[in-house]
Amino acid sequence: MANIRELRGRIRSVRGIRQITRAMEMVATTKLRRFQERAVRSRPYANEIEDLVLLLAAYVARESEIVESGAIDRSLLTDRGDARIAVLLVASDRGLCGAYNSNIFACFEKWRAGFAGKEITIFPIGRKAADYVKKRGYQRAGSFQAEQLEKMSYADTANVARELLAHFRSGKCDQLHLVSTAFESMAKYVPNAVRLLPLDREAVKAKAAAGEKAKAAGDERAERRVSGPMLLEPDPATIFNLLLPRFLETRVFNALMESLTSEFASRRFSMKNATEAADEMIGTLQRVYNRVRQERITKELLEIVGGAEALRG
Repeated sequence: MANIRELRGRIRSVRGIRQITRAMEMVATTKLRRFQERAVRSRPYANEIEDLVLLLAAYVARESEIVESGAIDRSLLTDRGDARIAVLLVASDRGLCGAYNSNIFACFEKWRAGFAGKEITIFPIGRKAADYVKKRGYQRAGSFQAEQLEKMSYADTANVARELLAHFRSGKCDQLHLVSTAFESMAKYVPNAVRLLPLDREAVKAKAAAGEKAKAAGDERAERRVSGPMLLEPDPATIFNLLLPRFLETRVFNALMESLTSEFASRRFSMKNATEAADEMIGTLQRVYNRVRQERITKELLEIVGGAEALRG
């Protein structure tokens, strides 16, 4: 049985830990709200610009003279195989966020297993991602010198997107992928892997097929929406070439915002559980302390009564 002094020390230690976890929970809650707002506001723009890029790609693909003229970068639309793959891996800068990092790394390993035997190079974002790549001995394609992940601005993510696009255009990789965490709700954040470049030919074909379907149905408004605008200024190729970098920038920015939101949601949940566990431990220790203290008082009373009886006798 632990003595009273030891129990007091343990109670003080757990109370100190509880104060830290509660403070971390409050900080995570504040940051969660901030990044959640940014993620939610960036998501519609990212989805719309992706839809527009696919629409233009479908339009350009139908116009053979545009493709043959070399006005667009055909490497962004051409399937070059999957011998060499680059991936942007997004994790956190710090720990104490539950299973957030382990889940994203498990998703990465599952994705990587699907490309067994291929040359895979990694662009890590976040100190945990960089440490993971170094610890596993994976090939690193490059690094992004920036401040803390949560302090990255849109301009920083634009630089990241430009470097990724330059890496792809130079022919150093055949495909460019993204492994990050998608924020769905306060209790659900799902790690996933998507291909960024080249553009998904099936998605482009689906966009073109939707245009043909709308045309066959006589729906002119839907046809204009999905099969490409009739009037483009200055021209489809120029718009496509200018829009694609913006597409990558918004995808990377939205991925970072959703990953950060997921990280703080996971940290908030973990710190809340830690605080509740500390409260429960304090209650248990306090009961043990009270019992030990009562036993000690009872023992002292018995000794006093026994001494008095001995003196009386």
